Amino acid sequence: MIRKNYIYILACTCVLVLFSCKHGEGEYHGVIEKINAEGKNYHGTSISSEQYIEGIKTIEITEDGHTFLIPERKGQIRSYACTECHSKPLEDMQSKGIKEAHWDIKIVHANENAMNCVTCHNPNNMDQLKSLTGKDIDFNKSYNLCNQCHSKQFEDWKGGAHGKRIGGWAPPRASMTCVNCHNPHKPHFESRWPSRFNTQTELERK
Repeated sequence: MIRKNYIYILACTCVLVLFSCKHGEGEYHGVIEKINAEGKNYHGTSISSEQYIEGIKTIEITEDGHTFLIPERKGQIRSYACTECHSKPLEDMQSKGIKEAHWDIKIVHANENAMNCVTCHNPNNMDQLKSLTGKDIDFNKSYNLCNQCHSKQFEDWKGGAHGKRIGGWAPPRASMTCVNCHNPHKPHFESRWPSRFNTQTELERK
């Protein structure tokens, strides 16, 4: 009786294996097998991000082996270079009788006991930002200022997992920087409802 049951189970297993293999229907045993089979005739892509970055002035940077394009920043700052106005020492320009500048900027970034204007801006060289150790940081590379505190996000950004890639993953790689998406004085995104219901996306989901 036991021998008959064993033979029956063995026969059923063979039938299942025989009929579960669907190679003739274009299916595979695993993802790797599918990639290898269907990628034999793949010779790269002609898709490019150049059409998406046309009209955007970019600079090339290299960070830890990652080389890519980012938007040029200084040309987008309305009143750069800062020394065009900051022609005197800061203490002289803060004296009474001079119209207060930057009156509309409020820092909502960190505890006010930990951060103020000169945490990031260099009062001795207004055309440069400064690190926590007092080293100059170019405005075009302000992400090096952010990565002092936001190191995890910086590592993700370098690899392309954090932030907006212009033109997606198509080469040449072009990525927004921290200040292209976040207001450096108030980086938190406020909660909000979508601006409109996307009917096209809803149709595509059906």
